Amino acid sequence: MIRSAQSRTIHAGHVSGAVVRCGVSDAMLAELPVSVVFFYDRELDPEGLAAGLAEALRRVPPFGGRLRAGADGLEIVCSDAGVPLVLADAAETLPEAMSRMTLGSSGYVDHVEANRAQSGEAPLFTVKVSRLADGGTALGCSWHHVIGDVQSFMTLMLAWSAAVEGTEPPEVGMAADREVFLDAVLPAVDSGRLGFRVPEQAEAELLAHEFRTAPRANRTVQVYFTDAEVAAMKAAFGATTGVRLSANDVLAAHVVTTVRQLDEDGEARDLVLPVNVRRHLGVPAGELGNLLGEVMLRCAPAGKPAELAAGIRAAVDGFATEHLSLRTNRDFLASVGRDRLRDCVPLGFDPANKTFTLSSWSKAGVYQVAFEGCRPLAFSPGASVQLPWVAWMVEGFAGSGQLLTVVLPTRLAARLRGEEGRAALHRYRDPAERLPELALQMKKLA
Repeated sequence: MIRSAQSRTIHAGHVSGAVVRCGVSDAMLAELPVSVVFFYDRELDPEGLAAGLAEALRRVPPFGGRLRAGADGLEIVCSDAGVPLVLADAAETLPEAMSRMTLGSSGYVDHVEANRAQSGEAPLFTVKVSRLADGGTALGCSWHHVIGDVQSFMTLMLAWSAAVEGTEPPEVGMAADREVFLDAVLPAVDSGRLGFRVPEQAEAELLAHEFRTAPRANRTVQVYFTDAEVAAMKAAFGATTGVRLSANDVLAAHVVTTVRQLDEDGEARDLVLPVNVRRHLGVPAGELGNLLGEVMLRCAPAGKPAELAAGIRAAVDGFATEHLSLRTNRDFLASVGRDRLRDCVPLGFDPANKTFTLSSWSKAGVYQVAFEGCRPLAFSPGASVQLPWVAWMVEGFAGSGQLLTVVLPTRLAARLRGEEGRAALHRYRDPAERLPELALQMKKLA
């Protein structure tokens, strides 16, 4: 609960004059904010944070700019219009604040008003610094998805951290025309598999109903997996399949099959795994934009997790040739036309068919965002809308283990949190293993 708050606007103090022409793929995200919270176990100096943010905005100016409608679509104008920074006092301790992050209105992040931002009326990035009752700090950030994906956001956050710490900032890439940039880096021919669809009227009405009823119909569950239980999964699944598997492979397979079993779902379903394509295309990590592809797999009913993990590994290894479809998607969206982009829907958003979308933010560097020598003790997504069958995975407390955040229909979420669900989720955990203190203090954590 926030007791008091004061706000000011942070400016870089320099108008770069740059204008970024967004692509049609960016325009598809024009109504979406992305919100996260970093948790620190000490009080951070608000003046040092403000000065560091101003320097970061000089290096990564789109976050301090505004959107406008250009002749060929949306443009980001690096106008230094500024970023609102709110300093607040909260009545809750760090564990209590972390527990509230499963709520759409936790109070620890001011979600970007995406529709108003799209018309240039609102900022593209907001910051909220909450001083917690036990001396900790919650740093809530929300950005407009048009600016870029999580990698783009982390470029800003690492630049902010570097400004405060006096360390070397990351390299920043900012293409003036994202369509021209993509033309230069995308292969001439890709998989040809579309990642979007234009639903018929009946489905469109159902999807609109999902958005309207999401706060009542769905709940967010957070699950913590220790490094030891992930290692046990890797060993067990690898012994079954003979395949060398990553932590993401086994966790995605384990979570999806466990949820399907608890849902008593006997149908074959799709699993969508978004992929950062920078490495696949030879694009530097600091290039801003929405450079995401996706792997889609058909999961057999009651599929075995080891076999699914091996399937995920094969799909990811073959991503560049078999799954890359950015050019196909871009051409399709361009053919639909700007006026109808709002009618397009990603294939991953298909709640009627229980399509599971699991994004991995692990290795994005969230625990490298240090201020005053203090690294985050915890990190969490802060979804503004609780849409079902969507999940995120990121490193857990102080960078150890993995924290899953998943949105599910209310009854299934309760079952996942219950005794049966916890036992199924943690079948690879040694009962004698001691969990991090913060995990023990978070009562809602599964």
